[in-house]
Amino acid sequence: MSSTEFSEINNDLALNVLQQIPTPVMAVNRSLELIFMNRAGLDLVGTPWEDIRGRPCAQVFDSQHCGTEDCRMKKVIEGGKTITVRNEVTIKDRQIPIEYTAAALKDAEGNIVGGLEYILDITERVRQEKKLKEQSRTIMEISTPAIKLWDRIVILPVVGVVDSLRAQQMMNTMLTKIMETSAKVIILDIQGVAAVDTAVANHLIKIAKATKLMGCRCIISGISPAVAETLVQLGIELGDIATNSTLQDALSDAFGLMDLVVTDGGRHRG
Repeated sequence: MSSTEFSEINNDLALNVLQQIPTPVMAVNRSLELIFMNRAGLDLVGTPWEDIRGRPCAQVFDSQHCGTEDCRMKKVIEGGKTITVRNEVTIKDRQIPIEYTAAALKDAEGNIVGGLEYILDITERVRQEKKLKEQSRTIMEISTPAIKLWDRIVILPVVGVVDSLRAQQMMNTMLTKIMETSAKVIILDIQGVAAVDTAVANHLIKIAKATKLMGCRCIISGISPAVAETLVQLGIELGDIATNSTLQDALSDAFGLMDLVVTDGGRHRG
């Protein structure tokens, strides 16, 4: 068998392998014109090869990168480095989220003659990611409930760990509840917080300041002796933020701020 015949067999084998790959694969020349697309790619675009052969790839895959200086295939052909990126393409009026990898296409001498790209339709992955985010958001909302306790008095019981993400959720919940209820007093009960350190204290201070900007007073309850000692040791000052050791004391202060008096028959204006 001659070297030419062996090369032809190898080329045929390579093309057959590319055709069998279930992932869309395409190749372009240095002018970004299509010179190959496997069956999976043709199934994705829904167009016969004869209709797109030699056409600029931007006419087949319409995305925010196509036809611009940010075209990844163009960057690969110019620089030779493999690039993987997420994008969204429009194919026959259909928006499809994809993840694609572009690599340089080289000849036998190692010269870059075009680009090779394989594409993953990540519609299901994006759907699952969105679902997980929604579930996470729901869990966060459930774990950070703001409850209207009395007319213009809202309580937010906090249980567990308070990290930056949880603190942001707490702030969003509180500010939303203030707007919904026209609250004037918010009680932030931290009796169930696992531990209070500098980061947690700073989160609480930021939340209290944010509620103040909304015209609402913030009372932090559930300050145990251990928490108080920790804050002192860390040199953390809560400033003019009202604090109480128990929720009962916090409620009493909240009623006082609203000029409400507790009686046997209920609460009434003082």
